[in-house]
Amino acid sequence: MAVEVKDVPEAKRYEARIEGESGVAGFAQYIRTPELIAFVHTEVGPEHEGRGVGSALARTALDEARTANLRVLATCPFFAGWIARHPEYQDLLYQSRSKVSD
Repeated sequence: MAVEVKDVPEAKRYEARIEGESGVAGFAQYIRTPELIAFVHTEVGPEHEGRGVGSALARTALDEARTANLRVLATCPFFAGWIARHPEYQDLLYQSRSKVSD
């Protein structure tokens, strides 16, 4: 089973499709700025759960964030958990750099 993931900027999400099937198997909704991409919601159809669709979405989206030199804010529990299990992506996570003044 081949999963193809594509950024659909006009919908502000990455979409996963399975070769030979019609329709979207899953998606990862995001908010993007020039410096940051926040993943806010991920959904995989029940008939596609456990088939690697979510992992394909996360890996593709994070690889593209790295290529675009974007920091990642994982507010979506799926993305937060996936990154926690894949330490090779933890360097992408956004770290607040604001200072507290006295």
